Amino acid sequence: MRRDHRPHWLKRWQKRRSESYARHRLHPQFDALGEGATFINPRLIDVIGPNIRAGRKVHINADIGARVKLCVWYSGFRLGRIDIGDYALISPGTQIISSIGISIGADTMIASNCYISDSDWHDVYDRTAESEHSAPITIGENVWIGYGCIIAKGVTIGDNSVIGAGSVVVKDIPANVIAAGSPAIARRELDMSRPIKRRRDLLETPGLDAQMDALDAVFLKDNSLLGYWRAKLFPGNKD
Repeated sequence: MRRDHRPHWLKRWQKRRSESYARHRLHPQFDALGEGATFINPRLIDVIGPNIRAGRKVHINADIGARVKLCVWYSGFRLGRIDIGDYALISPGTQIISSIGISIGADTMIASNCYISDSDWHDVYDRTAESEHSAPITIGENVWIGYGCIIAKGVTIGDNSVIGAGSVVVKDIPANVIAAGSPAIARRELDMSRPIKRRRDLLETPGLDAQMDALDAVFLKDNSLLGYWRAKLFPGNKD
């Protein structure tokens, strides 16, 4: 589709319906969840296991064919945990799976189809048993992890750093750098004399939700329910 054909009232109703589903089905799965958390397509988000916490105004977005999974594994002698800081963003297709501990700092953005795991999971020689090779992952504040990255066990990524798309991070990345590659290494340093705007600077804008709703009302004002169903059932090259 080239544009959104929904009437404004329908988009608002669908948003409230998703929010209601998230409150009843997803919120109780977190040990702690800050106010203002947003779940896009919550039916496609899996929250599995205890010890999962997320802060204020976290955004978790899933899509058809790109489910999001947050999973903590109990091995019988070790219980994982996942801690997600305020204002963090998790994009469609990302999986975060913990056997011992994963910490994601405030304002961190994780792009689509990333895989973050703190364990090797299966022993090389006994593939019916969980490997003993596990180590906590710490991702600092305001980190940007690009599309399709793999973050391996025992890694620390410093504040503000950017991880290039498709990178495999198996060793620590310092703060304030751009890193990329397989294995990922620091390629250059950020210019810390320049201000860095964080997600919180947008999400704490006074009246942001009302502003977005007002824009929707303008952009969708000519849409009708009949036009919406026509575009869904019989789309044309201008839809």
